[in-house]
Amino acid sequence: MKFLAVFVLALATATAFDLRSNEIHHLDVEVPVLDGPDGRITNGKTATTGQFPYQVGLSIKKSALSSAWCGGSLIGKNWVLTAAHCTISAKSVTVYLGATVRTSPEVSYNVDASDIIVHTGYNSKTIVDDISLIKIPSVTYSSKIQVVKLPSIASTYSTYTGDNVIASGWGRTSDAVTTVTTNLQWADLVVISNTKCAATYGTASVVASKICCSTPNKVSTCQGDSGGPLVLASSKVQIGLTSFGAEKGCELGYPVAFTRLTSYLNWIKSYTGISY
Repeated sequence: MKFLAVFVLALATATAFDLRSNEIHHLDVEVPVLDGPDGRITNGKTATTGQFPYQVGLSIKKSALSSAWCGGSLIGKNWVLTAAHCTISAKSVTVYLGATVRTSPEVSYNVDASDIIVHTGYNSKTIVDDISLIKIPSVTYSSKIQVVKLPSIASTYSTYTGDNVIASGWGRTSDAVTTVTTNLQWADLVVISNTKCAATYGTASVVASKICCSTPNKVSTCQGDSGGPLVLASSKVQIGLTSFGAEKGCELGYPVAFTRLTSYLNWIKSYTGISY
């Protein structure tokens, strides 16, 4: 397995790892995704059909023998939002839309590297500016395929500290397993302050453009969930995308970190034209 990012600070109590899931296999053989920086929701709940119509699955080819699994969200007819660490150096991506069972989408598209936009500020050591876009052919909306709403562009935003949020993905369901899950999972989480999160990972990784959640009762995002959406439970507005967790494991109570979308709304608009 290859871990994309390892960053240790003297004052940190945990090492931050991106949450993408890697696999090495023959080009023509379908095999389960192994542990790595992506993951699935640990100790979460199984989604019902159409519960998360904005959820996207991504099979990302890095080389002839290397691929990874990540999540994403549909933000427009032609656009998927995900993490930079998922798509950096990608050769091509298979985009799955309308799926609850991971490999049974309503629609899938194959796109190449020219359709991927990685934020130019992305740093693989600190995992800052961990955001990217994938352009896809125009998709037809249905009960299983819908866009997620992004926050409105404004001058000020809530920190969301204390807010109830929902994360979803096909990542690992526990630290004991070694493959991504078949059925889409989701979890209720609560946003914590960046100050509290930085006590674990340090201030170089927990910058203002991150948002963190606590993981009580072994409920967390994990390897395979990278790039997937974090939405407000009250409004289903997407406020984050899964970025990184702790190297030591997903069930040990360490915070998980997400890219804070309010920091990137103008960046998203500049490429997609999408704004609210």
